[in-house]
Amino acid sequence: MEEVKADGGVVCVSRDQARLAVLHRISRATVHQHNVSAMLEEVLDAMEREMGLLRATLTLRRPDSDIFAIEASRGLSAEERRRGQYKLGEGVTGRVAKSGAPAVVRDITTETEFLNRTGSRPKQAVSFLCVPIVHQRDVIGTMSIDRPIASEDDLAADMKFLEIVADIIAEGVARTREEIEERESLKAENLRLLQQLGELYRPSNLVGNCSSMRQVYDQIAQVASSTATVLIRGESGTGKELVARAIHYSSPRKNNALVCVNCAALSETLIESELFGHEKGAFTGAHQQRKGRFELANGGTVFLDEIGDIAPSVQVRLLRVLQERALERVGSEKTLAVNVRVIAATSRNLEERMREGKFREDLYYRLNVFPIHLPPLRDRRPDVMLLADHFAQKYGDMYGKPVKRISTAAINMMMSYHWPGNVRELENCIERAVLTSSDGVIHGYAMPPSLQTGDQTNTSMLPAEGASLQGLVDAYEREVIIDALKKHRGNAAAAARELQTTQRIVNYRIRNLGIRPGNYK
Repeated sequence: MEEVKADGGVVCVSRDQARLAVLHRISRATVHQHNVSAMLEEVLDAMEREMGLLRATLTLRRPDSDIFAIEASRGLSAEERRRGQYKLGEGVTGRVAKSGAPAVVRDITTETEFLNRTGSRPKQAVSFLCVPIVHQRDVIGTMSIDRPIASEDDLAADMKFLEIVADIIAEGVARTREEIEERESLKAENLRLLQQLGELYRPSNLVGNCSSMRQVYDQIAQVASSTATVLIRGESGTGKELVARAIHYSSPRKNNALVCVNCAALSETLIESELFGHEKGAFTGAHQQRKGRFELANGGTVFLDEIGDIAPSVQVRLLRVLQERALERVGSEKTLAVNVRVIAATSRNLEERMREGKFREDLYYRLNVFPIHLPPLRDRRPDVMLLADHFAQKYGDMYGKPVKRISTAAINMMMSYHWPGNVRELENCIERAVLTSSDGVIHGYAMPPSLQTGDQTNTSMLPAEGASLQGLVDAYEREVIIDALKKHRGNAAAAARELQTTQRIVNYRIRNLGIRPGNYK
């Protein structure tokens, strides 16, 4: 019989009943405890009370290694625990970890394989029992106890009990370690994505090498580390939001939120609520309190796109936020302080709108602290092919259609076109060409109709009267022949064989189309 405490008193229970109670407590710990060390400490607490053991250790295998280190213990100091590390096959513990079979040492003073690595055991006769903790046929740890020397039957009973405990805790240990590894993995992945996002919008990753774009890069580097308000100006489609992101992700605020608002897309009745938030019942349909974009971006950056389109009533409130870094939600008199950097952008002529009385002069000067002007694509001719190659690779990877090259005809069209839609139009054009390509080449005939007409492109490839049927046929034939000549270094005979026709026909078409084979040697 055993004596155990219950509700402040002492009751006598059988050894089997006591062990059953211990197993119940251990099973509850494995279910409800989500910290490996805390769970193992509870297990050892329960065993210490029932078995009267001298010392106990629980080791776990370190990730991606063959070392088993003590994770929880009883009867060991912190320094002794630190020394308790075993390689596979090293000592009794290492042997159990390697073989997956339990081990009993009736008297540690007579066992040469017993290492006493922790240095916690005096030179006295004690028994040592060690069992593996196995999960899905892998040994993930070991559990061992020191107890006074006893009969073979008592040691066998204790060993059986230890094996049962090890089986119970194996699933709990594996589950909690997987949860920890998953959390660490998610944390690492979030950090990687954040770093990748920062890399994506670094100024060096903005495509373009012309002098006007290099000036933009210099301006981004100058202003990124400050808290100054930035006004980005340029035509629609020039990449103003990309510059805003480059500034944010190059700044000390890069780990905080970047909140983007398209002011032109919101009505006058909605934009105040979107920017500054509202209280419950502030207006019809305001069923609950809502934070505005400035509150959501606290500590980070707000990007106000198309700032020239906001209503005069909103301009007054926006001016106060810029001046005092404080706001009131719609329907509230409580002032909220916000720590937000403002980056604004517009394709409008703000000076003209000021003269018309549609844009406040004081707001203009508050926004125009550090202006950045983005040039239109028609003024960036050297960058057209850099951008085209960039988008060709991007959409080739996205759609699983690698682009090997851009044909001469397509290059001529893109270099001659005036790109009223700027970089956005070029990107859409390349995406369409990648989707329609069947041979890994972006051909001229795959370009949109706006690039196909002679009036738009001013190319010699098409007749002066425009994109007639014969002109389009000639353009296609010219491109095919030039591709064959390029491949065979201007050799017309080899080009004819490539095109499965005669050299006479190829030479005839070369003369009629004004092609110079010598240019492709």
